[in-house]
Amino acid sequence: MINITLKDGSKKTIEAGMTALEFAKTISEGLARNMTAVLIDDKVEDLRIKLEKDCKIEILTFDNSIEGKKAYWHTTSHIMAQAVKRLFPKVKLAIGPAIENGFYYDFDTETPFSDEDKQKIEEEMNKIVKENIEIERYSLLKNEAIAFMKDEPYKVELIEELPEGEEISFYKQGEFTDLCAGPHLQSTGKVNKIKILSSSGAYWRGSEKNKMLQRIYAISFPKQSELEKYLKELEEAKQRDHRKIGKELDLFMTHPLVGSGLPMYLPNGATVRRLLERYIQDKEARMGYSHVYTPSMANVDLYKTSGHWEHYKEDMFPVMKMENEELVLRPMNCPHHMLIYKNKMHSYRELPIRIGELAHDFRYEDSGSVCGLERVREMCQNDAHLFVRPDQIKEEFGKVVELILSVYKDFGFTDYTFRLSLRDKNNKEKYFDDDEMWEMAETELRSILKEMNLEFYEAEGEAAFYGPKLDVQIKTAVGHDVTISTCQLDFLLPQRFELEYIGEDGAAHRPVVIHRAILGTFDRFLAFLIEETKGAFPMWLAPVQVKLLPISDNQIGYSMKIKNELEKLGIRIELDDRNEKIGYKIREAQMQKVPYMLVIGEKEVENNNVSIRSRKDGDIGQMSVEEFKDKIKTEIENFEK
Repeated sequence: MINITLKDGSKKTIEAGMTALEFAKTISEGLARNMTAVLIDDKVEDLRIKLEKDCKIEILTFDNSIEGKKAYWHTTSHIMAQAVKRLFPKVKLAIGPAIENGFYYDFDTETPFSDEDKQKIEEEMNKIVKENIEIERYSLLKNEAIAFMKDEPYKVELIEELPEGEEISFYKQGEFTDLCAGPHLQSTGKVNKIKILSSSGAYWRGSEKNKMLQRIYAISFPKQSELEKYLKELEEAKQRDHRKIGKELDLFMTHPLVGSGLPMYLPNGATVRRLLERYIQDKEARMGYSHVYTPSMANVDLYKTSGHWEHYKEDMFPVMKMENEELVLRPMNCPHHMLIYKNKMHSYRELPIRIGELAHDFRYEDSGSVCGLERVREMCQNDAHLFVRPDQIKEEFGKVVELILSVYKDFGFTDYTFRLSLRDKNNKEKYFDDDEMWEMAETELRSILKEMNLEFYEAEGEAAFYGPKLDVQIKTAVGHDVTISTCQLDFLLPQRFELEYIGEDGAAHRPVVIHRAILGTFDRFLAFLIEETKGAFPMWLAPVQVKLLPISDNQIGYSMKIKNELEKLGIRIELDDRNEKIGYKIREAQMQKVPYMLVIGEKEVENNNVSIRSRKDGDIGQMSVEEFKDKIKTEIENFEK
């Protein structure tokens, strides 16, 4: 007999050898019907696994965990592969993992899948579901597995990389068998509503050196209502896509002659970005930050000193050799700021020293990863480094959190959480190998957050290579979890750059560095903001705040007078003097998300006033020019306060 501990702490005694599915039935038949996988001692396992010793168990379902959803979606990916092999027998199989939302499968096929092909695949998948084929799991030794999959070259490549003597698992459903670690549902009939979403090209293993495969994305749900809800959210996400809105509002553009992942800001987008830059720099200046400019490249030796060369080299652009130097585009700014601090000796009285920069950095993203402003190869970071004494860590870290919260209040962000990002102790390649330093940094940061009464959750493997960090995860309008702000505690770089200050005792001491980015990169922040607002920026940030719309040429002179008066107040205003009907002008201004439209006809000229249309409230009536000036000035001043 063995003892099973459930999630709620209760215990059950059962005979050894019972499967996880059989055990679930002893709790509830309904729970067993909905079971997709099982968590045994914090490890996700297949529901067919036999329980042989005392353990802690959590029954996973589609509704109670992401792991439960992924088992459901992974099963559906096998159904897709089976359907494709039935319809296109010559196609070769690659991989088909579950992802954050749904799954994909990569296929080696001579021609891309057409819309008609995808419709046929979806129909065949539904047939396989109705057949309710039992899914069986079994294992083979490595040489047996290679022989069995001899007609599937991509599977053979994966098997060959596995250790000798290891048993390799397969899942069989009818005539179809796939190499897979699992977990999977007990039959194809357990899957319900399926929808193929899209297809695209994808290099085998993500490398441009490999063959281009065809990837099909899809999703599945237990209920039709869940599928309909997801498809509605997907359509909403398409409407909010910052690339679509950016094109419609003339915010930014890309061009193959410039290069992939290198967007160019058009006048409207440049205006928004300039306002964001001024906004955050002014906030920082009021908090005692000193801003600097540093080069966008540096000698390779700088990054060898910092440790980036060892831990970050693959994400950097290739080295440029010039005379007796090897230069590289910088991926981040901290090494430069370390040298600025080291430029002279500091007294303990000078600390904290806060160095900020709007800095251009470069990351070697592959072409398949770049996406509009969200993921780029050149980015501008709202970066800063705080050099503090150990006794100042808590206070300065707290001030960074206060700054983050102040910014979020200004932009109306409310749905966010704090994540304490820690290292993975077993990953010696990604993280600097100094257990004592990591223990000190992680303990210090955890203690600070608790003293600040800040609610947070921990995420192993998300730290920077040199130290733990506090990430702020914001929930977007379409339900995605994104990182905007980050604050990192660093004991390593001061040590590697041998930074010092003279203490009250007259001896040299080592400062601690706090890395922080409030808006993150302006590019990603702007992408996020576009999608949050659908391009309807708050009035202070709108590239065009007011549009003047004369009904006929007779009102152009009066309109020009108003334009000049508002421009003197710093209002961003445009005059639409085209020979078009007023209804057309209004509709176009609304499409451009302009906060205020001033309609000017004969009566407005006679009465020295304007008819105001608000993007938010529609027609709000007539107002004198002076009244409108006061109104818009008040709106701007209220934000600035």
